[in-house]
Amino acid sequence: MTNPHSFPSERSVTCEPFHPRGDSRQLSDSSSPTSAELTDCLFFSPEDGRIWLNDQRMVLLHSASFGALRAEIIERLGLEQARGLFTRAGYACGARDARLIRERWPQADAAAVFRAGTHLHTLEGMTKVEPLHFKFDADSGFYEGEFLWHHSCEADEHVATYGTGQDPVCWTETGYAMGFVSGLFGQMVIFREVECRGMGHRCCRVIGKTCEQWGDVEQDLSYLNVSQTVTRPAAAPLPDSPVSCGAQGGQQQPLIGASAAFNAATQALQRVALTSATVLISGESGVGKEMFARQLHQLSGRHDRPFIALNCAAIPDNLIEAELFGVERGAYTGATQSRPGRFERAQGGTLFLDEITCLSLAGQSKLLRALQEREIERVGGVRGIKVDVRVVAATNIDLRKAVADGSFREDLFYRLNVYPIALPPLRERRDDIPLLINAFLTRFCREYARTPAGLTMRALKVLLRYDYAGNVRELQNLIERGLIASDEGQAIDLVHLFRNEAMPTDPYGLDDQGGLSTTDLRPAHPDKPSALLETLGQLDQGFSIDGLESRLINEALLQSAGNLAAAARLLGLSRAQFAYRLKKHQRHRPQRSQAS
Repeated sequence: MTNPHSFPSERSVTCEPFHPRGDSRQLSDSSSPTSAELTDCLFFSPEDGRIWLNDQRMVLLHSASFGALRAEIIERLGLEQARGLFTRAGYACGARDARLIRERWPQADAAAVFRAGTHLHTLEGMTKVEPLHFKFDADSGFYEGEFLWHHSCEADEHVATYGTGQDPVCWTETGYAMGFVSGLFGQMVIFREVECRGMGHRCCRVIGKTCEQWGDVEQDLSYLNVSQTVTRPAAAPLPDSPVSCGAQGGQQQPLIGASAAFNAATQALQRVALTSATVLISGESGVGKEMFARQLHQLSGRHDRPFIALNCAAIPDNLIEAELFGVERGAYTGATQSRPGRFERAQGGTLFLDEITCLSLAGQSKLLRALQEREIERVGGVRGIKVDVRVVAATNIDLRKAVADGSFREDLFYRLNVYPIALPPLRERRDDIPLLINAFLTRFCREYARTPAGLTMRALKVLLRYDYAGNVRELQNLIERGLIASDEGQAIDLVHLFRNEAMPTDPYGLDDQGGLSTTDLRPAHPDKPSALLETLGQLDQGFSIDGLESRLINEALLQSAGNLAAAARLLGLSRAQFAYRLKKHQRHRPQRSQAS
C-alpha cells in the first residue's frame, strides 16, 4: 500500500517552507513576486530558437499538437496509464517552478510565493488560474486551497477528441499544482478536480489538501508512481541538477551539463572508458577537454594509477623529447642526473597530451613509434623501456586539415583517432548555461565568502544568448569577475560582468501588452547629441550643467541607498571622483537660515 506521506522518488523537493503559515486574504497585489515580475522572467531568443523562463528553457507548442499527442498516448497506453504519465509530467513542471520561485525570491512573503504558482501556471499558457482562497500552516501540516481554472487547454483538447465525459481530464494541470505546492510546503499536497470543462462544467474547479486531510489518497498517489517515503527532504537533488564527476588534484570537479550535445559527449566517454583504446578529444579552447580527459581516467580501470598531463604548446621543440621520454645522465650539457619522462611517470595510468598539433614533425615521429611499439627510449639511453600507458590526445583545430596541409603526420592521426570525441562549444549547448552559472556562482561565493543576491534578469538574459568565444572558461571568468565587482548583498548586473568590453544587447522579452520587445542597452544614436538637448529642453525649469550633475548625483545616491561606491558605478565614476562632486555640490548648496 502506498504511503500517503511520500513524494515521487524521482522528483523529491529540496526546500523547506518559507514561513510557518500564510493566508491569501492577507495578500497585497504589490507583494513580490508580482505578476509583472514573473512576466519579466519570460523572454525569447528568436535568433537561436530558444525561449526561457528565468533559467529554464521553454517550448511553444500548438494546442492542437498537444491534443493529438495526448490522444495517441491514451490510445496506446489506456486511460489510467496515460493519466499517470501526464500527471507526473505536470508534477515535474510544478516542482521546477517552485524551485525557481524559491531561488529568485528567497525573502518573499510565504503567501505571495504560493500565489506565484497561479501566475506562472497562467503565464505558461495551460490555463488561467483564479485563486478563490488558500491557507496553510506548515507547523501543524495544514494546507487548504481552492482555485478555478478558466480556458483549460487540456480540457478543450480532450473534449475536441472525445467529447464530454463523467471524469475530470486536466491531468497535467493537476500534477503541476501538486508539484508546485508540495515543493514549497515541504509535505505532499494532493489536488483534486471536482468540476471540469471535460465534464460539461463552465470552468474547472480544484481543491488542494494534505494527504492527512484527504485521508483516502491511494489512487491520487498511484498516478505519481510513489515508491519511497520522504518528508521535508533537505538534500536530495532534483532531476535536472547538474552531474558532478571528474577529478583534479585529487578533488572531485564537476562536469556539468544536461543538453543533448553534452549528453552525447558524456555517453561516448562512458562507452570508451572501460577499454584501453586511444582517445582523441577535439573542441574549441575552453570547452573542457582536460576535464573530460580526467573524467575518462576516473571511469577507467586505471583510475588508481597516475593521470599525467602535458601541454605540447608549452614545451620548446628541443625539449619535447626529453619531456615525453626522459633523459639519461650525461645525455647533454646540464643533464647531471637521469630523469623519467611523462610516459614513465604515467606508467599504468593515463597520459593526456593537449594541443597535440603543436608537436614538431620530429616529435610526432617519436610519439608514433612509442604508441606503436609501447616502448620508449630515454634521451641518451641505450635500452628500450616498456610502458603501459593509455594516451588521450586533444586538439582545438581540425586534424584532417592539418594532415592535408602537411603540418601533421597522417599515420599519427590515424593512430590517435581510434575513438574520437567532439566537445561542442558552449553556444551549441545553451541549455547548460544556467547549470554552469549556478555552479560557478556557488563555487566563487564559497571561495570569496560573498553572498550576492544572484544575477539581475537582464544579466541572465544576456548570458543565455552570449556567444562565448572562450566557451566555459569565459563564462567562468565572467561570473568570477561579476562577483568581485558587485557589492556584497547586491545583484550582479551587466556593468559588473562586462567591465571593459562592449555591452551586449538585451534579448527579447514581453512588453506590457504581451508582445515581443527588445531593449538595446547601448546608447542609441551616440552621434546625434541634438536628441539629448531636445529632451533636456523639455524640463519644466530648463537645465544647467551644474544642476544636471547635482540631480544625477542625488538620484544615484538614492538608487544605491547611500552607498558611494555603488552610486559612483552608476555614473561611470570612481568613488573618489563621485565623492569630490558630491562635496562640491553640498558646498555650493544654499544654507537654510536658523530662523527658518
